[in-house]
Amino acid sequence: MANFEFLEALGQIARDQNIDEGELLVALANALLAAYKRRPDSAEDAEVEINPETGEIKVWGLELNGEGEVVREWDATPDDFGRIAAQTAKQVLMQLIRDIQRRQMYEEFANREGDIVSGTVQQVDNRYTLLDLGRVEALLPQAEQIAFERYEHGARIKVYIVEVRKTSKGPQIVVSRTHPALVAKLFEIEVPEIANGVVEIKAIAREPGHRTKIAVASNDSMVDPVGACVGARGSRVRNVTNELRSERIDVVPFSDDTISFIQAALAPARVRGVQLDDEEGVATVIVHDQQLSLAIGKEGQNARLAARLTGWRIDIRSENEEVEEVVDEVWTEDDVVVDETVHEAVHEAAHETVHEAAHETVHEAAHEGAGASEEHQEPAVEGDA
Repeated sequence: MANFEFLEALGQIARDQNIDEGELLVALANALLAAYKRRPDSAEDAEVEINPETGEIKVWGLELNGEGEVVREWDATPDDFGRIAAQTAKQVLMQLIRDIQRRQMYEEFANREGDIVSGTVQQVDNRYTLLDLGRVEALLPQAEQIAFERYEHGARIKVYIVEVRKTSKGPQIVVSRTHPALVAKLFEIEVPEIANGVVEIKAIAREPGHRTKIAVASNDSMVDPVGACVGARGSRVRNVTNELRSERIDVVPFSDDTISFIQAALAPARVRGVQLDDEEGVATVIVHDQQLSLAIGKEGQNARLAARLTGWRIDIRSENEEVEEVVDEVWTEDDVVVDETVHEAVHEAAHETVHEAAHETVHEAAHEGAGASEEHQEPAVEGDA
């Protein structure tokens, strides 16, 4: 039974749906075999063959030995198998096409986890926002949405592919607007130096919708990583900020030197000194008194993001706080009498180096003050005795 029209139609379907024609023929042959086996006069063992050149369809009856090997085969094609084939093809082809398309879409998007895509808002409810990605839809759950963002029907937004799930209805693609890597991907689009590997994103800390800190380094000494990311007159970072609905972005230089990195991470605050406790993983940061609120940030945001960016717990103190702690520590250790002169000396020393100079000055001034006090108080001591 030759059917060139059938074969031509099958090829057209394969081309239109971007499906391999050979795969369609195999799937159709399996469906035709199942239809044949439902006939009361069907052979116990059989296979269906579709000639890819002519479209001819044959059913071969098979006789198998005890080991499952074919010892005899014969043409078992029913006289009315053309009608059966036409009916079966009509019923099966569309289902086969849907199944193949679902599998292809899953395979396509399964390899795109971690990518950024643009989608058109289709539907919004209390659970999720549905996005049209072209050939497939994506879910933007409430948990992955920036709290105050509102998505209008038909609006286009960029999202980060978090997960691709395989379901009976095709791939279910879960996307995010809050993931830190979304910021990295947006910078990769805007900054050629990141796309080609000259500039590298080392760390990101983000509070979605509010503020992000991103640490960058250059693999080329001639390229300033921060300048490359910011762009001329801030054009590149501004494009990222606009996509994120005015989320503030701090681009800071990464450094292998922990102290330098922590100082940079706390920008725009100016850091006066950093003391590291490696065992506890704590960095004590000293800033000018007038820089304290800037270093901490609104509701602690600047310090919190800097800690996430660097991986260190950060304890921020003003110079006065640090000096008072040093003075208290030395008084306790040395059991000395300290008067107002000592306080003034210590605070003056703090403007040189908060810890070392203050510690040294406390010792010197305190002992001098103690000696003078003992000499002045000697008669009173004798009188008490």
